[in-house]
Amino acid sequence: MTSSYPAIASDITKLFAARNTHAVEVAVLQPADPFLDMAGEDLRRRIFLTESETGLTLCLRPEFTIPVCLDHIASQAGTPRRYSYLGEVFRQRREGGNEFFQAGIEDLGDRDTPQADARSLADAHALLSLVLPDQALAITLGDQTIFEAVLAALGLPRGWRMRLARAFGSAAMLEAALADLANPPRNGQLAGPVAALVLNGDLEGLSSHIAGGMEQAGLSASAGRSPADIARRLIEKAELRSVRLSNEAFSALKDFLAIDVALDGAAQALETFAAGAGLSLGAALDNFSARAKSIEALGLPTAKIRYDAAFGRPLDYYTGLVFEIAAENGDRPLAGGGRYDRLLTLLGAKTPIPGVGFSVWLDRIEALREKAQ
Repeated sequence: MTSSYPAIASDITKLFAARNTHAVEVAVLQPADPFLDMAGEDLRRRIFLTESETGLTLCLRPEFTIPVCLDHIASQAGTPRRYSYLGEVFRQRREGGNEFFQAGIEDLGDRDTPQADARSLADAHALLSLVLPDQALAITLGDQTIFEAVLAALGLPRGWRMRLARAFGSAAMLEAALADLANPPRNGQLAGPVAALVLNGDLEGLSSHIAGGMEQAGLSASAGRSPADIARRLIEKAELRSVRLSNEAFSALKDFLAIDVALDGAAQALETFAAGAGLSLGAALDNFSARAKSIEALGLPTAKIRYDAAFGRPLDYYTGLVFEIAAENGDRPLAGGGRYDRLLTLLGAKTPIPGVGFSVWLDRIEALREKAQ
């Protein structure tokens, strides 16, 4: 490890202690599969991989959220529980070193979603205000749940909702998906029996047909994707190609993605959009409104916080709130985080455990501190 320990580390750990967190350390070497399965494509491409003597694929710790959650599950600790960390992470970057320090808080098990979301944002803001006392900060929020509620209200089938949800947070992916939704590509050429099974959505029959073909070709079903996975994907692709939104629905989706307002007017903007488009956003909008009130109650400047309906973060495990905090007029985030209610179950927790958290880039913070001196 070549990075020097941050001079601001002691101030940060004192803040974490004052905010009732449990300081944790997690191993530098981590099992790679959870990151390969659940992290976003951008992070997966940047991971440093290695292998144990027993053939287990490992990686250098590229972030802390997944390791902290894995350690929580292994320890069988009760919830709610707040974990804090400060340590090195390792990933390939276009700018800066490949080893750098991150700090953050993971807040697990609190069932009051709006309050926990607001507290996570307030924790991140307090950390940055502590170490950059003279720096004006810009906060941007997005909400995966609101986005998915709009997709459901527009009547999009599950396959399209999943594709668009996966694209949320990547402007290029979202633009490509919307282009396909506006002008679906033609069906590819499939063999007669396969085409009929796909058209009928016969998952069991198609899986059996594919399994038979693999057996005749001498291919092992365990060597790659299973026949059921291949069948499911073929049916999903056909479903995606068969759907085209009406002009009204497509216009409504574009109008939603164009919403970019101060947080103190965001709930009203969403209500106005939904009413104009004839959509109901239900519990997602109720939760959004409650969170905005909780953020205001914690003293954060909601008039200066920006809600961008198209804003997401390219990590696959986020499920609700997503946020970034940057220096005003800065081009890189200093902190980022969000809600990940499905993550712990996917990692092996026996019962669902809600979670929300954030991390800060300490090398970027130190660069700003040096510039201010």
